[in-house]
Amino acid sequence: MRPVRLGMVGGGSGAFIGAIHRIAARMDGKYVLEAGALSSDPARAQASAAELGIPRSYDDFSAMARAEAARTDGIEAVAIVTPNHMHAAPAVAFLKAGIHVICDKPLAATPDQAAQIAEAARTSTARFFLTHNYSALPMVREARALVADGVLGELRLVQAEYLQGWLADPAEGKQAEWRTDPARAGAGALGDIGTHAWQLAQFVTGQTPAHLSADLSSMVPGRPVDDNARIALRYASGAKGGLWVSQVAVGQENGLSLRLFGTKAALEWRLQDSERLILTPKDGPAQLLTRAQDRSASFRTPPGHPEGYLEGFANLYTDIAAIIRGDLAHQDRVPGLDAGLSGMAFIAAAQRSSAENGAWVEVGS
Repeated sequence: MRPVRLGMVGGGSGAFIGAIHRIAARMDGKYVLEAGALSSDPARAQASAAELGIPRSYDDFSAMARAEAARTDGIEAVAIVTPNHMHAAPAVAFLKAGIHVICDKPLAATPDQAAQIAEAARTSTARFFLTHNYSALPMVREARALVADGVLGELRLVQAEYLQGWLADPAEGKQAEWRTDPARAGAGALGDIGTHAWQLAQFVTGQTPAHLSADLSSMVPGRPVDDNARIALRYASGAKGGLWVSQVAVGQENGLSLRLFGTKAALEWRLQDSERLILTPKDGPAQLLTRAQDRSASFRTPPGHPEGYLEGFANLYTDIAAIIRGDLAHQDRVPGLDAGLSGMAFIAAAQRSSAENGAWVEVGS
């Protein structure tokens, strides 16, 4: 398959998530990075492009979208790896130019920005992809298959958690600074990691909660965004759930987990032991499932050779390249516009519920 010509917006020198996306795109040789608008500072953008060996550097994304769309050898897709408030404008510009968009999560910082992306995506010939990388890990995809096969029976209980402790004190450093700024992040822990937990539960179960009741907190004095959230969930199927996300849980590094309980069996997955699933039948002993049982063919090394964060991103990039080249076999497992809009609806509903002292509100209303 001919490599996809890729561009990047944001992700200049020293940017964490930009480097992650570049590594992921390189891992399977499915992309070649041809152009970038790597910083809002033109000098830094040029220096970053030279450092990374990117042939074409632009001072701003609008000029990049116009110029690349006009070239016969222009980019076919662009990765947007900016802070949340800078997702919408470049996404709209490239979608209007007919260039596929690969955007880091969450979709945007505000509902209005999300609506702009949605409108551009629905009228574009190009496609929009959202990089919820944890849903691309092999055992998460295996968990999804087990649920779809009815192994758990009728789903009764869903518990998702994402716990970190790195913001337990007042924010310091670039990564903390923009994530605790409501103008740039939109929401705090809810948007940064809560959308991951929401999407993970939705992806594996195939169900979206209909109503929620939320208690959002800003536990660090003076912090203008939430840093802890406890949310109760109600599903149209009758299932009940809970979602706890925190960035002030001291001692927790990256504690993403999902537990499902059905009428026939229970299923448990934890990111810190991501190579394993624990399946517990109602009338039998717990079973440990590893990648030796994985049917998704998402793994790239033999079972027992650990894979993780980077490989999840790489799985998504490889699936996206196949979709761009016309192979739609796996498009249902790559998050897109609907996943992004669902995450934004989740944030809005949780904020509304918390403002109303935990009142039950409809998701998406």
